[in-house]
Amino acid sequence: MSQPVLTLQGIGKDYAATVLDGVDLQLQPGQVLALTGENGAGKSTLSKIICGLVSPTRGQMQLAGQPFAPRSRREAEAQGVRMVMQELGLVPTLTVAENLLLGRLPNRAGWVQRDRLRALAEQQLARIGLTDIDPDLPVSRLGIGHQQMVEIARNLQDDTRVLILDEPTAMLTARESERLFEQVAQLAAAGVALIYVSHRLEELRRICDRVAVLRDGRLVDDRPMAGVTEPELVQRMIGRALDDGQERERRPAGPVKLRVRNLSRAQVVRDVSLDLHAGEVLGIAGLVGSGRTELLRLIYGADRADKGSVELLDKEGQAQPRWTDPITAVRRGIGLVSEDRKSEGLLLPQSIRVNTTLSDLGAVARGGWLQPALERERVRGLVQKLRVRCSSEEQPVAALSGGNQQKVVFARWLHRNCEVLLLDEPTRGVDVGARADLYAELDRMAAEGRALLVVSSDLRELTALCDRIGVMSGGRLVRIFERGDWTEQSLLEAAFSGAGEQQQERVSA
Repeated sequence: MSQPVLTLQGIGKDYAATVLDGVDLQLQPGQVLALTGENGAGKSTLSKIICGLVSPTRGQMQLAGQPFAPRSRREAEAQGVRMVMQELGLVPTLTVAENLLLGRLPNRAGWVQRDRLRALAEQQLARIGLTDIDPDLPVSRLGIGHQQMVEIARNLQDDTRVLILDEPTAMLTARESERLFEQVAQLAAAGVALIYVSHRLEELRRICDRVAVLRDGRLVDDRPMAGVTEPELVQRMIGRALDDGQERERRPAGPVKLRVRNLSRAQVVRDVSLDLHAGEVLGIAGLVGSGRTELLRLIYGADRADKGSVELLDKEGQAQPRWTDPITAVRRGIGLVSEDRKSEGLLLPQSIRVNTTLSDLGAVARGGWLQPALERERVRGLVQKLRVRCSSEEQPVAALSGGNQQKVVFARWLHRNCEVLLLDEPTRGVDVGARADLYAELDRMAAEGRALLVVSSDLRELTALCDRIGVMSGGRLVRIFERGDWTEQSLLEAAFSGAGEQQQERVSA
């Protein structure tokens, strides 16, 4: 066997807790390594360490037998180690050509040579079959799938020795995915080593030579891909006694509060129908790109559906007037705890008081005028109820910890007294103590008869909280499990079931 192109020895990373612990890996030239594991297993952290975005707490790396410790992404790229991240790094106001050659624009005496820039960009695009894209077009004019392909093309340089692809097909069509798979095969044949991070097991079996499984920050498996079955891989990813979620009984369900029928948007949400009952917690599980967040946005009115309906029912079972925007949804009694609290959920420079009462200023006003004493009293009560750690209700939200920021988001919807609450990753980035407080609040809300729809990547969270769990895969709601009928194994298998089917449907179309 030839000398490894990349060697990791005892790689560890600590934040408030250990997220990577003693990872050893070797990557050979021309090898495609599948890096997989549950959400939060440490895949992204390990990838970022390799490409210089994060420094390891301990351990060492070698590149072609030489010490390798990049202090930045630029240093890693200078040595031929590149990463295509899930979050696009393109500059939307620049052209496709400028993005492709950013940092190495052809110039003469400081002036960009436009003709040469275009020619080089066309060559780069042709490598992955994107001959139909105008290099002079601003990136903002491209669809998200084409943007992803441009990001991939940007990282395909002649000096690339190691290329990391993090969920590269999450936003691609079947045709674009096929182009990517062809490019992966060509790169491997040319001696480039690739790390392919994905939850899509069909893709991994198709293009990868080896599979490495991370669980809770540790490398628990590293073997040839040939002969590995899906149940084996799922079991290695879980790596613990399966949680059947039998520790408590299903809450008694009230009448249907929210009715969704055949809701669709492009290929991201496809013919989803469900009933959400008063007094229940319905969970939505699924992998990256399965359509979970998009489903909540459609229900809330943040995105426009291509077809289907969403209805809010009153106590008599009659449908209330429909809504097509978040403002009307809030007026109807629907709230949304978004996935990204910092950019979508909070006004960080503003106080806890302002962020909390923003959802219903009328409740703390008299005759059209805000009543400061009433507002402070209301917010103080919610702060105490949720145990928000702060100096006062006037403290800026930006000064709070992540868990206390999330509690402020909850306080906003408690102030509004929403009948239906949509929650997208409600405990992401929240410590154990704050998480327990939020779980208790969700239990109280359900006991009061509110209807909760919870999206989470943490299956243990869903099995602990929910009365029913729906699983999305490939944009479809493929199954709804009743409490007592699910296992973590069955939930994961359902989550993996639709990705290959969706790819096949797109190819057939």
